[in-house]
Amino acid sequence: MAGEDEKPQSVPGQAGGAPEGVATEAAASVEEVLAKLEQEKADLKDKLLRSLAEMENLRRRTEREVADTRSYAVTAFARDMLSVADNLRRALDAVPAEATKADKALAALVEGIELTERELVKTLERHGVRKVDPAGQKFDPNLHQAMFEAPHEILAKGQVHTVVQPGYAIGERVLRPALVGVSSGVAANETGKARANGAEAG
Repeated sequence: MAGEDEKPQSVPGQAGGAPEGVATEAAASVEEVLAKLEQEKADLKDKLLRSLAEMENLRRRTEREVADTRSYAVTAFARDMLSVADNLRRALDAVPAEATKADKALAALVEGIELTERELVKTLERHGVRKVDPAGQKFDPNLHQAMFEAPHEILAKGQVHTVVQPGYAIGERVLRPALVGVSSGVAANETGKARANGAEAG
C-alpha cells in the first residue's frame, strides 16, 4: 500500500529526539561556566582576604601612631625643661657644704631648691621622661656620649666612671644622651698591685 511507504524513517543516533553531540556540547559548556564561576569565586575570596589584611595592618598602624603621639607629645616641652633641671643642679653644686652648715637661711634655700628639683624629676617621670644616670654601667653608644677616656682603679675598660651630665629618655627614645667619662681599664699601678697581691697569695 502506498501509505505504508510514507512512514518516517528512523534517524541513527537519535534517542528521545536529541542528538548525542548536542548533549556533549551542552555538558562541556556547563562545565566551562562552572569552572569560570569557581575561578571568579577564588579571585573574589583572594581580594577579600587581601582587603581584610590591609585593613588589619592599617588598624594596627593607626593604633601605634596614636600610642606614639600620646607617648611623645611632650617631647619638645620636656627637652626645654631639661635646661631648668640642669640649672637647679648647678645651683646646688655651687653651694659649699660648709656654707649651709654655717648659714641657716642658706641651708633653707638649698633645701627648697632640692625639693624643687625632686618635684621636677617626678613630674617629668609622670609624663614618661626618665633620668639616665649610668655611673658604673657599661658604655652604651645609644644612650651615652663619651666625653673622655681615662684609666680607673676599679672599673674595667668600657665602663662609665664619670657622669658629666645625666641623660634623659622618653619611652624608647633618647631625649638627651648622658655625657660620660669612660674607663680605659685598670690603671697600671693598680694592675701591678693586683699581680703582687696574687703572687703573695700564691
